[in-house]
Amino acid sequence: MSAKHLSIVCLLLLIVGIQSVFLQSCTPNSKIKTRPNIVLIVTDDQGWGDLGINGNPHLQTTNIDKLATQGVQFSRFYVSPVCSPTRAEILTGRYHPRGGVYTTSQGGERLNPNETTIADVFKSNGYYTAAMGKWHNGSQPPYHPNNRGFDEFYGFCSGHWGNYFSPMLERNGEIIKGDGFVIDDFTNQAMDVIDRKKDQPFFIYLAYNTPHSPMQVPDVWWDKYKNSPIDTVHRYSDREKTQKTRAAYALCENIDWNVGRLVDKLESLKLLENTIIVYMSDNGPNGWRWNDGLKGIKGSTDEGGVRSPLLVYWKNHMTPNTIDKIASAIDLLPSLTDLADITPSIDKPLDGISLKPFLLGSNDSWENRYVYSHWNGNVSVRDQHYILDHKNQLFDLNTDPGQLKPITQSSDSVLPKLMAQKKEWMNTVLKELDRNRKEVYPIGFEGSRFTHLPARDGVPHGNIKRSNRWPNSSYFTNWVSSSDSITWDCDVLIEQSYKATVYYTCKDSAVGSTILLRQRGNELEKRIVQAHDPGFEGVNFDRFPREESYEKNFKALDMGVIHLDKGHHSISLKASNIEGPQFIDFRLLVLESAANQQASN
Repeated sequence: MSAKHLSIVCLLLLIVGIQSVFLQSCTPNSKIKTRPNIVLIVTDDQGWGDLGINGNPHLQTTNIDKLATQGVQFSRFYVSPVCSPTRAEILTGRYHPRGGVYTTSQGGERLNPNETTIADVFKSNGYYTAAMGKWHNGSQPPYHPNNRGFDEFYGFCSGHWGNYFSPMLERNGEIIKGDGFVIDDFTNQAMDVIDRKKDQPFFIYLAYNTPHSPMQVPDVWWDKYKNSPIDTVHRYSDREKTQKTRAAYALCENIDWNVGRLVDKLESLKLLENTIIVYMSDNGPNGWRWNDGLKGIKGSTDEGGVRSPLLVYWKNHMTPNTIDKIASAIDLLPSLTDLADITPSIDKPLDGISLKPFLLGSNDSWENRYVYSHWNGNVSVRDQHYILDHKNQLFDLNTDPGQLKPITQSSDSVLPKLMAQKKEWMNTVLKELDRNRKEVYPIGFEGSRFTHLPARDGVPHGNIKRSNRWPNSSYFTNWVSSSDSITWDCDVLIEQSYKATVYYTCKDSAVGSTILLRQRGNELEKRIVQAHDPGFEGVNFDRFPREESYEKNFKALDMGVIHLDKGHHSISLKASNIEGPQFIDFRLLVLESAANQQASN
């Protein structure tokens, strides 16, 4: 072949190659690959004032503050007064009463299965979806994270956890032991997902469970604060518990360190420019501490109970800015999908709006809107200027953000308009909530391998007592008679065999006792042959007296296999006989579908 012909051939090959690259870049697949990654960080009980960027003089949150100063921060962002409702609103873009969430435990925290979640949307658009940390919107499938659009889950489904140091956790329903301090562990797991899925878009929901109590703090963070002065010259200084405040600040600094590690991981993989990082909290502070003069704390529908930080960072895509427009947790789903150029396929109307125009600096038009806060029958409503609180007192948030002086004489239109908006919301959205529903726990949801029946959801009978008045992360104790029992009101969805595992502790004197699992005429009996009587875990890391139950290391007892009939039936645990003065302490019953177990093996 002559040099001339060789040159022509090379030129043709080059043109074909360029066309191939061009065509590949136009395919739907390539569009998915260029979509931004999302890391959504939600902290637990960290108030508006628990960040340096918001003026707190007592703690340093340099990594989080950096996201704020280099990204977009909202000064008027609102969540719900407590955990489960806020998480439901993040997941759905809809007010929590619409999703059936009315409390924080024993079934009332569950998000209705017919709600489409943010993970459903991203997963259906080619994203790998992962949730790490605290879930708190339902434990049993179909309420479990793996049934709500998340490819993987690592953490716990309860409202709080009793031990932060290598505790019992779960990975996709399977009970495992955590690795180190939980916030560090959850961050490590998130970074592992980033490593594994760096070549495809990912959506990570990183739900930290601190500074929620119990106030367990590693020494390395506590040592800085244990003797530090806390300036108690603030609105609620007479009610502040300084030792609890010190622990909260130490936990916030640990969070900040982990946020820094996460950002460094993204930077090292050259993913930071294509990753949107969102940082927020789920409600106000869990104590009377510095909160920029805002009224109320966690549980309140006033500013201090529901104003949360919202920081959004997208390197080289967002101009640093502070937005004073009112926004809410219901805006997360429409905003993040809009930023990712995704149109959500949801058959129910969203309550939230996209904040993309503010995030990308093109907020030319803005219509006044109303944002509602609800908890335990109390409702407040806000617009850009005013709040009408749960007592129907009116405050000007522009001149009186601390709600110190109710307006007794407003303009002709303000008070009636807010009263009308509140009444309409209560008569429509709030009326969708059924507080009197009977909670039934499903077993054997199709395609799911594990069903957890924790003490939290059980009903004790006879002498049995709960370890604490707060059901989350509790266990049952004082089991002293064969007439005592624990029951769950269940709906078995698939008639089949299930491997049963009980998590227990007991003293030497209880060895030889037998435990009986029963559903209708189906029974499974197991003799206890090994004592397991550990002390409480992590007590030496409690920096302030806890209100919650202490935690123990519960041992797994393989009960064997039981056949369960389909239908709505009670499941019970009893003692066939008890050796010694007391039977077991009980934490959890795990039912594993025999069919799905074989398929996974």
